[in-house]
Amino acid sequence: MQSRSEVKDSFMLLLLASVLTVVLWFIPFAGVITHPITLFVTYIHEIGHALMALATSGGVSRITLDWNGNGLTEAMGGLGLLISSAGYLSTTLYGAGLLLGLRRPAFARFASLGTGALLLLMTLLFAGNGVAWILGLLIGSGFLALGLKGKVKVTHFLMSFLAVQCLFNAAFDLLTLMYLSAFNPAVRTDAQNMANATGGFIPSIVWAVGWSILSVGVLIATLLIYYRSLRARSAIADAADPLLISDSSAKSASPSL
Repeated sequence: MQSRSEVKDSFMLLLLASVLTVVLWFIPFAGVITHPITLFVTYIHEIGHALMALATSGGVSRITLDWNGNGLTEAMGGLGLLISSAGYLSTTLYGAGLLLGLRRPAFARFASLGTGALLLLMTLLFAGNGVAWILGLLIGSGFLALGLKGKVKVTHFLMSFLAVQCLFNAAFDLLTLMYLSAFNPAVRTDAQNMANATGGFIPSIVWAVGWSILSVGVLIATLLIYYRSLRARSAIADAADPLLISDSSAKSASPSL
């Protein structure tokens, strides 16, 4: 069971990470600081495509990334509908899952190690250009080092910040996708790939809006679960503390024999 201080610390770190994320949006040139996270989010997006291709009996030729934040996964076979949908939704699900797990500070270390191991494995198996290799090896090794050597509070805060950044980036990317689908459908996107796969019967804007609705639903559900669980744990901690105080007082008041 979490103590009241652990519950409070988890919430305060999440709040601080959220405030920092919003503040960085309004600081000139802050993109230099957050760009590595943007590249990481792109990698998670592409890994989502790759894992879904493998999960649906397809294959993955390679994953390539650009320094500007674009990426491409070359998949063969599998279920195209699920593979194309997996990119944007994977980013949202990763951020949401990370956020829920971080209700317990000890989870931060496992999340960092797991993320690092996944990045390194996917890089070794599927990295198809220099950028993918550099990012995969550097960021993957960084996560492993953080999980192994980082202090609990530092790791907890950094992973909380990453969770919030993933969710913000996922929302921004989906807004960009809807804009491109509505006003510049000639740009190659996952939504346009799905439109082409259906012979134009279902236009790209429909796919973009559908993925956005799903992502918003995941975010709302995540925040509700997070709030209710912290509230429940705080109530349990509040109920337990008076018992401890009462026991301590009773022992101190009892005469020694």
